[in-house]
Amino acid sequence: MRAPRVAPGGRRQLGLVNFLLGKALSRGAGVREAHLFTTLGRNRSLFRAWLLYSGALMLRGRLPRRETEVVILRVAHHCDSDYERRHHVRLGRRAGLTTGEIERTRADGLEGWRPSDAVLLAATDQLIAHEGIDDATWARLRAYWDEAQAIELTLLVGQYRGLATTIRTLGIAPDPSTD
Repeated sequence: MRAPRVAPGGRRQLGLVNFLLGKALSRGAGVREAHLFTTLGRNRSLFRAWLLYSGALMLRGRLPRRETEVVILRVAHHCDSDYERRHHVRLGRRAGLTTGEIERTRADGLEGWRPSDAVLLAATDQLIAHEGIDDATWARLRAYWDEAQAIELTLLVGQYRGLATTIRTLGIAPDPSTD
């Protein structure tokens, strides 16, 4: 891996608020320092706005946490984002995903998933591949998920696809181990 284009910041680069947010969020993610937070935090005001949006999608959304993690892990697979994947494997376990389910998010098929999960994954796959969802998949999606949840799914996929691009472009390095 090449050197980061934007290095993680410390208290001076992040400011006190972002520094403390980074510490708390890293702890919540189960790592000593989440480089995502200490890198993005260098843009002080945008970082806080991004946290509100990301938190609304991931933690306070209408989709259940387990299903949110299924979608995020599938996006990480398609975008080849090891950084996102590492974080969301931990978060997915906390949300109730089994090891087998976590591994199946890497498979391109839908075998073994319950129907409500399979349609979320099919819609995610289409959003990544075609930047849209076909009518048949949309109808299946709406059979399990209400309108607000369907809207949220499209925003969730776009958010994590964009985040994968940001991580890769900035060269955000893997987080130090918690050992």
